[in-house]
Amino acid sequence: MSYVVGIDVGGTNTYGVLLKNNTVLTTAQAATEHEDLHRGTTQVLAAILEAMPKSAVEEVELHLSTTLTTNAIVEGKGLPTAAIVIPGPGLRCEDLGLKFKLFPVKGYIDHRGREQAELDYGELREILNRIKESGYRAVAAVGKFSPRNLQHELEIEKLVAAEFPELLPVTLGHRLSGRLNFPRRITTAVLNASIAQIQAVFIRMVQEVKDRYRLDRVYLLKADGGSVDLEASLHRPIETILSGPAASLMGALALSRARAREEIENAVVVDIGGTTTEISLFYRGEPLAERDGAVIAGHATLVPALFSRSIGLGGDSAVDYDGREITIGPRREGPAAALGGPRLTPTDAVVALGAANIGEKERAWRALEEVGAPFGIDPLALAERIVAAFAQKAAAAIDDIYAALNRRPVYTVSQVLAAEHLEPDLIIGMGGPAGFFIPKIAQQLKLPSRILPHHEAANAIGAAASRPTVSVTLRADTALGQLVIPELDYTAAIPRPFFFDLAAARREAIAGAISYAQRMGTEVTPEEIEITGEEVFNMVRGFRTIGKQYTLTAQVKPKVRRVFGRQNIAGKN
Repeated sequence: MSYVVGIDVGGTNTYGVLLKNNTVLTTAQAATEHEDLHRGTTQVLAAILEAMPKSAVEEVELHLSTTLTTNAIVEGKGLPTAAIVIPGPGLRCEDLGLKFKLFPVKGYIDHRGREQAELDYGELREILNRIKESGYRAVAAVGKFSPRNLQHELEIEKLVAAEFPELLPVTLGHRLSGRLNFPRRITTAVLNASIAQIQAVFIRMVQEVKDRYRLDRVYLLKADGGSVDLEASLHRPIETILSGPAASLMGALALSRARAREEIENAVVVDIGGTTTEISLFYRGEPLAERDGAVIAGHATLVPALFSRSIGLGGDSAVDYDGREITIGPRREGPAAALGGPRLTPTDAVVALGAANIGEKERAWRALEEVGAPFGIDPLALAERIVAAFAQKAAAAIDDIYAALNRRPVYTVSQVLAAEHLEPDLIIGMGGPAGFFIPKIAQQLKLPSRILPHHEAANAIGAAASRPTVSVTLRADTALGQLVIPELDYTAAIPRPFFFDLAAARREAIAGAISYAQRMGTEVTPEEIEITGEEVFNMVRGFRTIGKQYTLTAQVKPKVRRVFGRQNIAGKN
């Protein structure tokens, strides 16, 4: 097996790991620079590659989990994007409640995929001119029922390519998701278009690194815990949002499955970083998934994602004390005082208590004195109260998450409805401060806990251990004699509609998933593909069945390699 390097770009630190034969050979660490994510990544990669035989570099596969697209959306750094939408009759765009400027055009595809009204090309040209003159630099095109008939979205793309090439590439909604949620599909397409140029620049940078170090393949981690080929991500950068939480869960899976699977049956995974704490859940040994898709910065999308919640609580969170209550986070103003930072942090409390050998203990002590002296509290007592407040805040967040989930249906990655009452039976900890804080959080919740091996680099291990995933949606209407797989731009006539049945639909869906995987730069076998959703409806007219509608989802589900051991550490920056 070739070497695999996993790198996770966190909010505070960038971690890397080198695997061979599913064994951790070395790890590395660098500070994350938000204005230059590339720098920390290359520092970590260089440190790791120095620790391996020079002759083996061309055998290295690189897996990246990056905050680039997430940050671009959260910070509003994407390109100004115009959304051309085809809502059809009876729907007012302002009623969709979206935060984007929408440009509705005439035309109508009905719920079965039949064209009821053509696009008005004169109106479309007028709108595209207005979009260009208004300073928009990216375009998304989304029809209400486009997953059932791709024609109108493809026509818009063709017109833009022929007459408005400066607005290319156009993001088409049906290529990102075959699901029918119109508002979420608009949002997904707009966000994808807005970050496409940022992703293109990132891909060029990574390609330069790949060429410089003569690496083999490069993959990016996705929100669903799977990976995607670097170049393939150019067209679907939206799928790489929220890869950090996915890396947490994949790391927990990779490191826990070395033991009994029952160990993570109903575990809560708590990943404590410098800026935030990510909380994710297992149910029946599988990660919980977002039923409708990821939500980022208040935008509801159709991006498949693992369930995770982030709280502004980390080792470097700023600590305030008013003589009565301790407030931790959500802001981070720099590193811990022990490391030369400007503010008292939970890390300083741990250092002062002698539980961590980080930085200068004297600096941590002085920071505690400065905050506590005006209220007559000595440094050790304040440190203990900070640790207790940290554990209480994390435990309360976990309780709140479970309470909210028990008020609604939840789904695992297998799309299994979990109707039972959810309760954690174990806390799994990862992240730099996990060794100290996780047992105290578990004590608050009266639960056992386990710290993952290599817990500081567990996210990087999750990225390295991930495998490519794909998902396609098939819809077949035997009454119309039509079959569509929107993610592939594929439409075909059903040769003998009367004989087309569920088994035939499954075969077509599996073939579509294989084709899509090849397009995305990976090879899969039929045995690796699962049908994760099936719906069959009879079409009735005049008390007579005239055909059936089939809707299937075929997926290569997220999986991880089992990871063991450690041989040495490459050195930390």
